[in-house]
Amino acid sequence: MAGHETDPSPQARPSTAGRSARVRPVLPRRPAAAPVPQASARRDRRGRGLRTPLLPENLPASRTRAEQFDQVVLEAVAELEIRWPGKLDAVEFAVDEVPLVPAEGPVVASPEVVLDGGVPLTRFVPPGIDARGRPTRARVVVYRRPLEARSTDSGDLGDLVTEVLGEQLSAVLGEHGTDTDDR
Repeated sequence: MAGHETDPSPQARPSTAGRSARVRPVLPRRPAAAPVPQASARRDRRGRGLRTPLLPENLPASRTRAEQFDQVVLEAVAELEIRWPGKLDAVEFAVDEVPLVPAEGPVVASPEVVLDGGVPLTRFVPPGIDARGRPTRARVVVYRRPLEARSTDSGDLGDLVTEVLGEQLSAVLGEHGTDTDDR
C-alpha cells in the first residue's frame, strides 16, 4: 500500500487556462456564531411590548410631573394676565428644574428673586443682549422642584405657583394687582 499513501500537504492542480497555480491552504471551518440575545425587560419577555398605553393620552394621569407643572404655570400666568392686562406681553415665562445656588453662600435677597429659606423659587431675568448679539425679552424663571417640595398636593401647588408668580411680578412691575385672597 505504499502507492496509496496520501500526502497531508495540499497539492497544486496543474495550471489550466485562466487558473492560478497557487495553492490555497485548507482552514478548519468555525461554527457560525449564534446571535446573542439582548436582555429584555421582565414585562416584555416575549418581545411584544405593551399592547396599548397604560393610560390614554387625554387623561391627566398620563402626563409626567414636569408636564403637569408646566400646565400649572400656564394656568397661573393666565390668571395673572387678568390682573395685569397688557403688561405681561413683554415677559416670557420659563420653567427650570432647580436653581443654581452659589457655592460661596446663600442667594442674596433682591427684587429679582423670590426666596424661601435661602432657596430661589422664581427669578427675574431682565431684557438684554444674548451671546450672539440678539436682543432678549424679560423672563421669569419658575423653579419646579423647590415649589413641589413646598406644596402638599396639586391644588396647593397651583395656589403656591400663583402666589409666587404674583409676588415676583409685583416686585418687577412695581405695581400691586388685586390681592390673591379676593378671588
